[in-house]
Amino acid sequence: MSEPVRSPSFLECCSAATGLVRGMVRPRRADQRFLRSITDAGLPAARHTVKLTTLTQVARPVPTPMVVEGRFAPRRLQTSLTSFVIEHPEATFIVDPSVCLDVEQRALAQLPSVLRNVVRPPAETLATVTALEREPHLPALDFALPTHAHWDHVCGLLDLPGLPVQLHTDEHRWIFDGSVAPVGGVRDSLRERPLVQYELDGPPVLTFTRSRDLFGDGSVVLVDLAGHTPGSIGVLAHTERGWVLLAGDAAWDHHQVDDIRQKSAFPGGLTDIDRDAAFKTLHRLHLARHAATVVPTHDHTATVRFTSSQSDPAGAVP
Repeated sequence: MSEPVRSPSFLECCSAATGLVRGMVRPRRADQRFLRSITDAGLPAARHTVKLTTLTQVARPVPTPMVVEGRFAPRRLQTSLTSFVIEHPEATFIVDPSVCLDVEQRALAQLPSVLRNVVRPPAETLATVTALEREPHLPALDFALPTHAHWDHVCGLLDLPGLPVQLHTDEHRWIFDGSVAPVGGVRDSLRERPLVQYELDGPPVLTFTRSRDLFGDGSVVLVDLAGHTPGSIGVLAHTERGWVLLAGDAAWDHHQVDDIRQKSAFPGGLTDIDRDAAFKTLHRLHLARHAATVVPTHDHTATVRFTSSQSDPAGAVP
């Protein structure tokens, strides 16, 4: 039985549409006082280097003003539903298993129609399990680690039965304790599998106030990026190319991080659970970008740089 979902109200949709137009003309300004108040705690002392691989995915061009508030150049941005694999000496795991087979019926059908038409991926989009099959050199997965629990970051789990999932406690509470499920088969993706909850109970790292050292060696550290969802996290990894921060949907494109521009109100206003908190997180990412390469999950231009040379590029749009 599918879970109850709540469609955005008519007033919420009108507000988002109005906000889109207003944001084009007068985008929200960076909070300079808040920027000055942020302390940089520095990078972890990593004892290992991990390998980061972006799974092959097709791109979808989207008008820039629909992604980055108040920005018009370039005319379009390349977006994608990206998944990543990180190889650590102790485990190999997937970050944001994004797309399931038959995504139209298994995930999109549960979304409100006002969002379904906006977020529908191209027909050529690769299911996560298919993208994994194109990387035969990768070790078997030990677990999955979503940056947050929206449909396009977890529904690929539907094709990976039994794979354990590590999930921030705040995110778990939001998913399972509410009377209305996050849309897109999120609960279906996470049920009937080992589910390990974790807290961000570690010290500040870079510009982020809370952290969790995943392996205890400083090579993969989870940081607090709350705002898009209550338990959104980023994955800070010490790779052979330097420090990389997988930022989930804290930003949809690197232009937001560079310019401190929030997501456009439509559809951003319907997907960010706390717009003010999400905007503050952008400030933290803006400062952190000097120490780590910030990679938003949906920024195809940013993610494709970590595509394996052994992957099949067919269908990929660089």
